[in-house]
Amino acid sequence: MTSAMEIAGNVDATTIDESLYSRQLYVLGHEAMKKMSASNVLIIGLKGLGVEIAKNVILAGVKSVTLYDPNPVELSDLSSQFFLYQEDLGKRRDEVVSPRLAELNSYVPVTTLDVLHEDVTEEVLSHYQVVVCTDTPLERQLAINEVTHKRGAAFISADIRGLFGYAFNDFGDEFLVSDQTGEDPSTGMIASITKDKLGTVTCLEDTRHGLEDGDWVTFAEVVGMPELNGITPRQVTVTGPYTFNIGDTSGFGDYKTGGLFTQVKKPKVFKFLPLKEAIMKPEFVIPDFAKFDRPAQLHVGFQALDAFTAKHNGELPRPRNEQDAVEVLELAKQINGKLMEPAELQEDIIKELSYQARGDLTPMAAVIGGMVAQEILKACSGKFGPIQQYLYFDSLESLPRHSALSEETCKPRGTRYDGQIAVFGSEFQDKLANAKQFVVGAGAIGCEMLKNWALMGVGTGANGQIFVTDMDSIEKSNLNRQFLFRPWDVSKLKSETAAAAVERMNPDVTGKIKAFQERVGPETENIFDDAFWESLTAVANALDNVEARKYVDRRCVYFRKPLIESGTLGTKGNTQVVVPFMTESYSSSQDPPEKSFPVCTLKNFPNAIEHTIQWARDMFEGLFKQPAENVNLYLSQPNFVDATLGQGGNQRDVFETVRDYLVTRKPTLFEECIAWARIKFEELYANSIKQLLFNFPKDAVTSSGTPFWAPPKRAPEPLVFDPEDSLHLDFVVTAANLHAFNYGIKGRIDKEYFKEVLKAVEVPVFEPKSGVRIQVKDNEPPQTENTDRNELDNIIQSLPAPSSLAGLRLKPVEFEKDDDTNFHIDFITSCSNLRAANYSIPFADRHKTKFIAGKIIPAIATTTALVTGLVCLELYKVLDGKEKIEDYKNGFINLALPFFGFSEPIAAPKLKYNDKEFSLWDRFDIQGDVTLRELMNIFQKEHELEITMISCGASMLYSFFMPKKKVEERMAMPISRLVETVTKKPVPAHVKALVLETCVNDKEGEDVEVPYVRVVIRP
Repeated sequence: MTSAMEIAGNVDATTIDESLYSRQLYVLGHEAMKKMSASNVLIIGLKGLGVEIAKNVILAGVKSVTLYDPNPVELSDLSSQFFLYQEDLGKRRDEVVSPRLAELNSYVPVTTLDVLHEDVTEEVLSHYQVVVCTDTPLERQLAINEVTHKRGAAFISADIRGLFGYAFNDFGDEFLVSDQTGEDPSTGMIASITKDKLGTVTCLEDTRHGLEDGDWVTFAEVVGMPELNGITPRQVTVTGPYTFNIGDTSGFGDYKTGGLFTQVKKPKVFKFLPLKEAIMKPEFVIPDFAKFDRPAQLHVGFQALDAFTAKHNGELPRPRNEQDAVEVLELAKQINGKLMEPAELQEDIIKELSYQARGDLTPMAAVIGGMVAQEILKACSGKFGPIQQYLYFDSLESLPRHSALSEETCKPRGTRYDGQIAVFGSEFQDKLANAKQFVVGAGAIGCEMLKNWALMGVGTGANGQIFVTDMDSIEKSNLNRQFLFRPWDVSKLKSETAAAAVERMNPDVTGKIKAFQERVGPETENIFDDAFWESLTAVANALDNVEARKYVDRRCVYFRKPLIESGTLGTKGNTQVVVPFMTESYSSSQDPPEKSFPVCTLKNFPNAIEHTIQWARDMFEGLFKQPAENVNLYLSQPNFVDATLGQGGNQRDVFETVRDYLVTRKPTLFEECIAWARIKFEELYANSIKQLLFNFPKDAVTSSGTPFWAPPKRAPEPLVFDPEDSLHLDFVVTAANLHAFNYGIKGRIDKEYFKEVLKAVEVPVFEPKSGVRIQVKDNEPPQTENTDRNELDNIIQSLPAPSSLAGLRLKPVEFEKDDDTNFHIDFITSCSNLRAANYSIPFADRHKTKFIAGKIIPAIATTTALVTGLVCLELYKVLDGKEKIEDYKNGFINLALPFFGFSEPIAAPKLKYNDKEFSLWDRFDIQGDVTLRELMNIFQKEHELEITMISCGASMLYSFFMPKKKVEERMAMPISRLVETVTKKPVPAHVKALVLETCVNDKEGEDVEVPYVRVVIRP
């Protein structure tokens, strides 16, 4: 039996455009993308769900996508189909959509299948590795699946009906998955291995191994037990966070020291049943364990809908029609009775499915479409664990409670929103239209959000508005997942381009969306002022950094606006809903801090490639940016010398660097840049290592008698420069060109020319020195050369007068990871790998180096689409004004596993003063620019609280220990004047209210925590 991947064959990796796919490559890897780029995909059905799947798959980069939907475009399609417009009504769906989808990715040909339904035969299907059915009758699905299963091709069917959706997979009898999780293999350093039947491996202190029972590991660099090095992978039994057993080692040598273990990922074969068998004995992935019994019911319900449609000439049940719902329920009961394991049907669930059957919601298309697209990529690549075999999802909690739902309110209105009105009713549609929404960010999530809002009709009413802001311009690497942008948009502003794109999708948005280009932060509070925030209905974050998220969160808490937060990391995604007076805020919980490395490890004792990459990244700044900036400061700021002398740190280094870059090593020819790079190679990879080994020879022992170079330390070896070694030469080529850039000297890349120039370079002889102190532990003071003031003065005196170099400025190199022609990543790669060669650390290729040095966040369109769909399902709830915390859901998903987890938000913690409860959403509101005395009296009389201190930002306005005279002066001042007096700055004209923090005593005289104070100083 052949598989989808075997049918696909192989493709050379050079076909992958890394500048386009870079963020996705860090999710899938080169091998998976090579397999994808050999896979042809057929997508049947092109309503909202079908086009969402196609969009995501085309962005991902398969070999080709063929579309099939001969049906004419209807007005109701516009509810969720973002590539159909009013002028397309009556035209064939696939022919209209094909050229618009083709614009998404020039590497993926998009064609249509010009045949009749009955002519989708085995011969036609034989051209495709994956066949996807949406909006397809069950009878037709069964016929297609029979063909695909026999061939070993992958088959996926999916549908959405209102707030219900499902996906089904059949990837054949033997589907091989090379990597189920996509996580990096666990690796670690070994402290000991026992020689016995158990073979217990203990990891170095403070290093958890991260393994699970059943994982496989292999070994390297083990001293004393050489049999383990490169051994066939052994299965582990975990005995603790730092220990695991690998089985019998009694026949091996005696362990001495060192060693690394590395997890080996074993391929797994998945077996799938064909649809005709799976439908009778279904296996479910449970997306929400609070609805554990729901999938089995929906499995029956979707079949009942299909039976109803077949019986009624292709017509689905009418919205909120009781007669149709009763018929669907009876059909469900009949189907359920034939199953091997009948479900316990809930009448209201099946009826609700019937009521919503004509509903076509863009958030549901995004959720199911993102998920199904990822399943297609799994089928093509064998990367990540597939859904086995059914997944049913619903968001019934999104139904409105405060808007009427009846057959009358949900009937078609002859508008593009009829697919949404069928579920939510016309009254709720008006709420959506008159909402004022703000999305912060127009990147991947922002693009999807704006698309969803436009199709939902958000902000299109008389009182509605959409605001979007993003300060960034479009780059080529954005096009792989920020689908509102096209190649011809590169370098344009994201917010304006995205706004124009969604106006095209729904002309009702025209004139109702306003694009800003400003960062949302303290510096733009004159633009995003009180009036702006107070006008909003709700806010959605689409940001890529925590600080900006926290700022928006604080603004939402202050103005008491709902916030829906979301983010993605590769195949992982999360959503959080923040509701005033109900939930905690985004800032209430802290993410773990970013992993950092000890300075001494980076400088002298690296043991992993991550250490050498970070060292190389720091070296990039220290060679090509900071020196040029210091030179420019010296030349432009008269007080530079005095200011530097007044600072701590290594002042000698600063002045020597300025001298070197301006006098002693200032190049005028490119040949001198080559010589500089060659000498820098010697300093970094030979001289510094010789000095380190002079201080700490390989046989050195510590004061306790243990070897100094015991793990995790690795004893280094100095390198001998060899121009025929490509790694050595790469360093010189890249370093010389970057150094030349500092001086505006034209560079070269001809390696033969470099070799010729290098022959004439004289490299100074180096001898290690006694008395050089090297930092061994982070708690030791950093290593600096002792410099007396006379030496320092001599260096300063040797600097040329800035006036003698009038007009001279160096060009600092600003790190840019996505330009493959600028030498930045190439320098860091060679710099890091040479350091790794010193310490016998396995090298990292350019791709991995770019990922770590550039701090790239892996991203893929499938996760983005799904997460944004979940956000919009929560938005329905927010706009409905749901009062129960259990109605809302925070979500966490990992499409690789696949895993879906939902939980109700955490309630805002309650605190107390004088028996009065409050949360982060509460405050003391003071109307008018009261005096300090009046404020204190209000607290005393109305709240029985005695103020002991008041501050505004970092400024202390009042404290009980202030001099009496100063207190008396301030008591009569209005709060605004008091703030201006203390800060010595006027209160900006756009500020309507001042925020004060207080320390108070309650009526018992105890110090208690209370809410902040908001003093409204301007109407």
